[in-house]
Amino acid sequence: MNTTPFHRALWLTGWIAGLFCLLVCALLVYEHFAAAVNDPWKAPQLLALKDKLAAEPRNEAVQKEIRRLDQKFRQKTRLRLALDQSGAWLLLGGTLALVLAAGKAAALQRTPPLPQPKTDAGEQSLILASRARRSLGGVALAVAGALLLIRLGNPSVLPANQAAGQKLPGQAGAAQTPAEEAPALSEFQNNWPRFRGWDGSGAAAQTNSGTNVAWRSPIPAPGHSSPVVWGDRVFISGGTAAKREVFCYNVASGALLWQRAVEQVPGSPPKVPEVPEDTTYAASTMATDGRRVYAIFANGDLGALNFDGSVAWTKYLGPLKNPYGYAASLALWGTNLLVQLDAGDTPEEGSKLISLQGANGRVLWERSRPVSASWATPIVVEAAGRTQIITLSKPFVIAYAPADGTELWRADLLANEVVPSPVFAGGLVVLINPADKLLALRPDGAGDVTKTCVAWTNEENVPDIPSPAGGGDLVFTVTSMGMVKCFEARDGKKNWETNFDTEVKASPGIAGDRLVVLSVNGLLVLLRAGRELEEIGRSQLADKFIASPAFAGGRIFLRGATNLYCLGPEGVQPAKQP
Repeated sequence: MNTTPFHRALWLTGWIAGLFCLLVCALLVYEHFAAAVNDPWKAPQLLALKDKLAAEPRNEAVQKEIRRLDQKFRQKTRLRLALDQSGAWLLLGGTLALVLAAGKAAALQRTPPLPQPKTDAGEQSLILASRARRSLGGVALAVAGALLLIRLGNPSVLPANQAAGQKLPGQAGAAQTPAEEAPALSEFQNNWPRFRGWDGSGAAAQTNSGTNVAWRSPIPAPGHSSPVVWGDRVFISGGTAAKREVFCYNVASGALLWQRAVEQVPGSPPKVPEVPEDTTYAASTMATDGRRVYAIFANGDLGALNFDGSVAWTKYLGPLKNPYGYAASLALWGTNLLVQLDAGDTPEEGSKLISLQGANGRVLWERSRPVSASWATPIVVEAAGRTQIITLSKPFVIAYAPADGTELWRADLLANEVVPSPVFAGGLVVLINPADKLLALRPDGAGDVTKTCVAWTNEENVPDIPSPAGGGDLVFTVTSMGMVKCFEARDGKKNWETNFDTEVKASPGIAGDRLVVLSVNGLLVLLRAGRELEEIGRSQLADKFIASPAFAGGRIFLRGATNLYCLGPEGVQPAKQP
């Protein structure tokens, strides 16, 4: 039998590789079953916080603690997934080492080398032994180096706070730059940073006690985008086939501070698509994080502008295949921009959800969506102990994790083209399947929750265009024919209804304890946002209104067909008109 030192080293290497493979397999099996038994999302502490948040949906301290636990649990999950992936590669390497060493050793066992005359056999034996030791040491160093790289490369999969979370890529190859510190939650709440307010509910904490017109200013270009407000500035977008623009007004006086065209966008074709007049090229409401303001247009151009009107960056996301023109509005998660691009008549025509870094427009992650075109805007909610992006489009309601775009759950509940956006009220996601059902979903599931997530439904006079408004424990809806209803968010009980018999396309809004309903012909009605029907007042504006109202600083901002309006409390005198 061949018992040279080299031969013995080969067998020893094979044994070490085999033991290494067994250890890696044992570790992977242990981690898998430990993760299945110790489900972090069912931790008693998290479940208790979830119940508390359901009772107090606007409790910022509870939201902060849930976010902390969510990040901690996601870190453990992502670290386990990284271990699974790394373990698979280590297992493959160990198996190859085992096969090569055992194969070579077996070959030498079968055909031992013929003895060759050597003048110094002892010296030759020492040389072979030295080579064997070096080979074995090399294998050990390679394994140790691989383990060290894995440890250094995965010190912390998720960050300790939301600002650091902006650095996370959603897919391989995403460019990395230092993340900006996101404004405090209170800043988002005190402004009106996106379509229907900071959380998409259509509600603001500030109460407006009147409808006195403080100022009105001409709008230079057509569009149906609703106003967004941050600090002393109001932003709207407008455009035609020739030019798409952003307009910035002063909150106090209504003066047009600047207007800037979003043009010469890289990759954007010179010929723009035809868009129905009822939709316009600027139907999507802008968004702002207090650093920049973002606008998207029906031709697929997306632009970020600084508050002084200079262009920060532009990007072409088109073409947007939408039979009635693109109208979904932009959403935010911190300083990350969320764009829902649902396209075509079938789920195979390229619908997707994109997260971009607000500072530079770089794509953090992009997820394909098995849906057709829609006009609904996503919302970001803290629900069931995790942050969720809620999206609507035929046929699915789908929730995603904002950090990386992972799909959390989906429900096959939408049979019609979706225009209204969802709201989060009473711990439930309340949404509209147009002209069919008002539905409330429990957002605590995983996977396909179609048969388990529906908390309640209502099928009487369901809206088709206006989105619902969520005010804590109550939900308000308005049909396009002017019927207003109030529901309990938790169980769907109808508290009251009234009919103004007028066409409505703007979504209702809530300012403190006032429900604001705005008709196409300019009828503005203030109702008590409570369980009892009470009309507070009404006024008539000489304009046409499609866009939804915005609320900030105790004032109401309305975008009409010809003018931008600011309505203030009683006693506010109209400013000099520009």
